[in-house]
Amino acid sequence: MTTVSPSVEVERKTSFWKTLQRVPWTWRITIAYLAVMLFMPIVAMFLKASTEPPARFWAIATSDIALATYNVTFVTSIFAALLNGVFGTLIAWVLVRYDFPLKRLIDATVDLPFALPTSVAGLTLATVYSDNGWIGSLLSPLGIKVSFTRTGVAVAMIFISLPFVVRTVQPVLQEMEHEIEEAAWCLGASQWQTFWKVILPPLFPTILTGIALGFSRAVGEYGSTVIISSNTPFQDLIAPVLIFQRLEQYDYSGATVIGIVLLSISLILLLAINFLQAWARRYDSR
Repeated sequence: MTTVSPSVEVERKTSFWKTLQRVPWTWRITIAYLAVMLFMPIVAMFLKASTEPPARFWAIATSDIALATYNVTFVTSIFAALLNGVFGTLIAWVLVRYDFPLKRLIDATVDLPFALPTSVAGLTLATVYSDNGWIGSLLSPLGIKVSFTRTGVAVAMIFISLPFVVRTVQPVLQEMEHEIEEAAWCLGASQWQTFWKVILPPLFPTILTGIALGFSRAVGEYGSTVIISSNTPFQDLIAPVLIFQRLEQYDYSGATVIGIVLLSISLILLLAINFLQAWARRYDSR
């Protein structure tokens, strides 16, 4: 076994501090902030979950109720994000390309889910889509029930994640040059061909970014979904609510296990979306 002399140890420490002093202050502040606000909480969550034996960890993560909540959470979030990808792009297109009365008011209303407390949003949606509500009363005769069902969870996720798509796509549409579209029209392309072959390819990575942001927001939503859903296991119970229920039962490690699974699946799906974004950019550059 080799020993390090005190002089060598002091020299190493001095070299480390000199290297650290050469790092710009912006880097130091960024790393410190990310460490405190992002990395340390994640590490603490993993350490808390590691207190459970592997067999117990697997049993909690793959229990029937947990698997059911994963299904409701991720499938519904993906559906909401994809739907907003279509209609959010359409709304951004209308706001950018057309002038109409009350345009500024409608443009400001898009940001309402950002400012509205999620509990208030859930209460409002539950009231509007109830059997006696403005919209629910129209759907009830058709046998469609929204409030306190999985459909209500989807409506809440769509509501809170819509601005992410609109505000991501809108600036890119504003920067796009109209001359390219006019050139396509001069070459005989129809409006649909122009959109599909000229506008959509450079816009597609941006739409994916908006979908990824909306998906991330929907997965972590709690305040509105807990009100508009019945929180019934195997029906419309979502993973964040299950985590809260575990915390109410003082099952902190069990709640952490489900939180880690939620984080891991979200990370995998976001990496897949980022891969699609990179592929779309490479395809567009060709």
